[in-house]
Amino acid sequence: MNWDWEKLQKQQQGRPGGKPPSFDDFQEQFEKFKRFKLPGWKLIVPVFIILWIASGFYIVEPDEVGVVKQFGQFNRITTAGPNYHIPYPVESAMTPKVTQIRRVEFGFRSTGQARTQTFQQGISREVPEEALMLTGDENIVSVQFIVQYMIKDAREYLFNVSDPEATIVHAGEAAMREVIGKGKIDDALTTGKQDIQVQTRDLMQLILDSYQTGVSIVAVQMQNVHPPEQVVDAFKDVASAREDKSRFINEAEAYQRDILPKARGEASRIVNAAQAYTQSKVRQSQGDASRFLAVLKEYDKARDITRRRLYLETMESILQNPEIEKLIMSDDALRKSVPYLPLDKLPKKAAPSQDKQ
Repeated sequence: MNWDWEKLQKQQQGRPGGKPPSFDDFQEQFEKFKRFKLPGWKLIVPVFIILWIASGFYIVEPDEVGVVKQFGQFNRITTAGPNYHIPYPVESAMTPKVTQIRRVEFGFRSTGQARTQTFQQGISREVPEEALMLTGDENIVSVQFIVQYMIKDAREYLFNVSDPEATIVHAGEAAMREVIGKGKIDDALTTGKQDIQVQTRDLMQLILDSYQTGVSIVAVQMQNVHPPEQVVDAFKDVASAREDKSRFINEAEAYQRDILPKARGEASRIVNAAQAYTQSKVRQSQGDASRFLAVLKEYDKARDITRRRLYLETMESILQNPEIEKLIMSDDALRKSVPYLPLDKLPKKAAPSQDKQ
């Protein structure tokens, strides 16, 4: 189509006073426009073919894997970067993110978020029908937990299971209920959470591998574990009693750690003192025996002299004692005098008290 704008401009310049084109001029050009015909199919078909061929180009991001389907069936895996496949409907490409960590919520939902999602924070609401579980000791406990997983095999994830996310949900519920059902409620509420998480993760991985889902379980995290609301007060009393029990045990152990070393030290001191006393008495006895044997040997050599020497030594030790009062008398005076007994020097026996009468 040709609007002949140059012709209109020349007509405008040829008009007196340079007047703009009239309505008749525009109507003439409009009639020419209606008579204009589009190019034939010879031009449209090549353009369509070029666009169809160009639709086969696609880009795989670094955190993705390209999966090409040929007539709906798996054909090949492509790596990161620009790639090409035969355009639809012969081939099509899918690019799942294989490094992204996804999660599934059990027993609660983050408000405004889907059940399976990436890491996001939000206000949560409880889902009791998923959280309530029966323990091995026939108690009911509410368990809220999260399963984190990622795709390890894109082909298995896309082609082996029709709904991988639903399969992960069912496997997570089954695994957690089985692990909780084998243990006691105290394990879930107190110190056994780590073991429960590990056992649930391993059991989930075993189940998903048996279905060849192409999923790797990264972690199982227990968010909130508590008894049902109807028995919360009773469980609080039990927990308080356990805390008191632990406190008493700790106090007893502290007292034990304090008193035992002292007792062991005192016992060691007494034993050492007894051993030292034993050694002292044994050596003293050995010395006395040796001295007696030496004296006996000298006594056998000179009995009179030895007997006299022993007498003198004994008297010497007696006379040297200042606590003993001494009265020296000659033999004649001793025969003529009455033996003197210092009765006033003897210790007087204490008179019995009135209380004992």
